[in-house]
Amino acid sequence: MDIFAEIARLRKEGRKAALATIIQVQGSIPSYESSKILIRDDGSIVGTVGGGCVEAEVWSVAQEVMREEKPRRLHFNLNDKPEYEDGLICGGSLDIFVEPILATPTAYIFGGGHISLYVSKVASVAGFDVVVIDDRQAFASPERFPEASETHAGPWEEIFPKLKINDHSYLVVVTRGHKGDLTCLRWALGTPARYIGMIGSKRKFIEISKVLEGEGVSAEKLERVHSPIGLDIGALTPEEIAVSIVAEMIAVRRNAGAAMAYSKRKTEARSQNSEF
Repeated sequence: MDIFAEIARLRKEGRKAALATIIQVQGSIPSYESSKILIRDDGSIVGTVGGGCVEAEVWSVAQEVMREEKPRRLHFNLNDKPEYEDGLICGGSLDIFVEPILATPTAYIFGGGHISLYVSKVASVAGFDVVVIDDRQAFASPERFPEASETHAGPWEEIFPKLKINDHSYLVVVTRGHKGDLTCLRWALGTPARYIGMIGSKRKFIEISKVLEGEGVSAEKLERVHSPIGLDIGALTPEEIAVSIVAEMIAVRRNAGAAMAYSKRKTEARSQNSEF
């Protein structure tokens, strides 16, 4: 099986994997430089970097790499480690680079208004696939959003089942009114999306939260929502607001500590003061 073809397939399916490559060799080893092994998220593998304890350790580290989404470099000295006695003492050493293979993140933008125009552009440049949804045909079309991979127009409830939401999905709720925002947020909270953000003030979110809590939505679920959406950079124009929204999405994607702390402060502020 071709490893790179398999990587492409996994990314298309929204799955994780880790690719381990021998990047440096000294002396004799039971493989060769540039050998690769692909470890899928279900633990199965394609390829080899020599087998034995080396491969077992690479497999173990690959689980951490997939979880943390950060690469690791490993060094093995096959000459002086007794744990490699099962046929791997060759008198050499090798370095292996283990990198995460991640699905391309997808930004689902609910609402095709002026802010969405720029969120779509900025998100696309930042490496997100973009899908735009609106309940009006004129506001969700390939002509209006040429950089989007998909556009959907029609009643929200009819479009939701068509969307393939997973933990690489980023949901941006910026519809033209409170009713659309409520409809989209209600649905979004039932998905495994990695990020859910909604446009509006703290007071707006508190009022919408009351409605959803009355419907049985837990406070824990509501804490997933980034609202007011975006990092606080003093944004005023649609272009600036789009930058702040995508910046927050990137921060969540990269597990940036500062952004997570900021998000926590937003949640605390909402719960402490309902006048905003």
